[in-house]
Order: sequence, then C-alpha cells, then structure tokens
Amino acid sequence: MALQTDLSGKTAVITGSNSGIGLGVAEILAQAGADVVLNSFTDRPEDHVLAADLGKRHGISARYVAADMSKPDQCRALIEAAGRCDILVNNAGIQHVAPIEGFAPEKWDAIIAINLSSAFHTTAVALPMMRKAGWGRVVNIASAHGLTASPYKSAYVVAKHGVVGLTKVTALETAEDPITANAICPGYVLTPLVEAQIPDQMKTHNMSRDQVVRDVMLARQPSKEFATVEQLGGTVAFLCSAAADQITGTTVSVDGGWTAL
Repeated sequence: MALQTDLSGKTAVITGSNSGIGLGVAEILAQAGADVVLNSFTDRPEDHVLAADLGKRHGISARYVAADMSKPDQCRALIEAAGRCDILVNNAGIQHVAPIEGFAPEKWDAIIAINLSSAFHTTAVALPMMRKAGWGRVVNIASAHGLTASPYKSAYVVAKHGVVGLTKVTALETAEDPITANAICPGYVLTPLVEAQIPDQMKTHNMSRDQVVRDVMLARQPSKEFATVEQLGGTVAFLCSAAADQITGTTVSVDGGWTAL
C-alpha cells in the first residue's frame, strides 16, 4: 500500500478556511491533488484571490464560498454550492473567555452555533453526496478541550465535547459505507492569531518570547512546542488516505502530550 496520499478527483470543503488552521489544511489537501472550497463569513475580493492563488499554485480547482456558520441555512447552502463534497473538514470556530456567571448568553449561543451546530448542518448535507460518490471523509477539528476542560471556557469546552460526540454518531451511522468520520484534537497551534498575541504577553509578563511561549502560552502542553497548521493538514491528509480506511469514530490528539497528563 502506497503511503503517499493522492486525492486527485476529490473535492474538499473546509469551513473557516481563509486563515489559520483551515487554510493550512486546505494547502495540504491541495498539495495532495484535491480540489478545495474555502469558506468564511466574509466576502471580500481578497478571499476569492486567496482561493485563485491556491488553485494556481497546486494545479487544482479552488474557489471561495462565503457562508456564515452561525446560520443553519447558510451552513447547508455552503455544501450545496460546492456541488460535491468528498472530504468535509469542519473547522470553523470562535472563542470567548468568561466565568459561567458572567458568560454573556449571546456569546454562548454564537459559540455553540459556530463550533458545534454548523458541523451537524454541513454533515447532514454532505453525507448523501458521499454515499452517492461511494467514498467520503468527515474530519472535525475539535480540540484538546473536546477531551478535557479549562476554567472560563464553558461554551467552547461544551461545543468541542459535542463535536467529539457528533463524530462518533456520524461514524456509527456510516460504519457500513466507505465513509469515515474522525475528530482531530489539537492543543495550542501556532496560527497568525496566536502569533499576534505573543508581543502583548511579553509586555504583560515582562518575559522574553521564549519564556512567554514556554511558561505562559504552553504551560499545559508538555512538549513546550506549538503544533503547526502543516502538521494538522498532514493529519487530515492521513485520515483521507487508504491507510486510514478502518480508522473511524475516534479522536486523534495533536497536543504535545496535553491530554496524557
């Protein structure tokens, strides 16, 4: 069995993919030959240029479809607009930190909608397409917080635990089809958003960059190293390979040992 993943002829839809983890996943899947549909809630010229550039660099079809993942009808319309969905990567997510008694209800509702409910809606439309095509992969980007918890992140932790549960149900409902469903549980990932937080943390704690990364940002990540978007993309590509045909309904931690504690 060849280890190299060839996804030529497959179409991947990645939610929340005009930056960060989603864009990193799209890059790796495009390198493997998949056509890709990028997504976010904005509809700017640069979003469409981003997709066009991705397609040109990798010789695949790439386009951008705007859809607000907080709205069920737009979640479903995204998959319908793709026309085909062999690989669904549910990645869209937001965060808000506050104690339970001070957690704004509208923030709770938004996090549950975008981080959890959107995955249900996209999956519901994608599965019939996968069954018709005779092959499919659902990869949900959960979190280490889908397996453990932290204070002040109630909505995020609940949503990510829910994503893990939805993954298991999806796997059981497709167990006799050539379709798999798995969740990737990253720890802290070095994205542009995270990188931008480091200078402020250096000032706040009067620490060097290395100290802030090791002792503040990665305090719970035993490896003391960020995961990268390329590593997450590689993990998604592996789950799309023939080597992963019998891997379904499980979680893959990319967290530097966080959940081993």
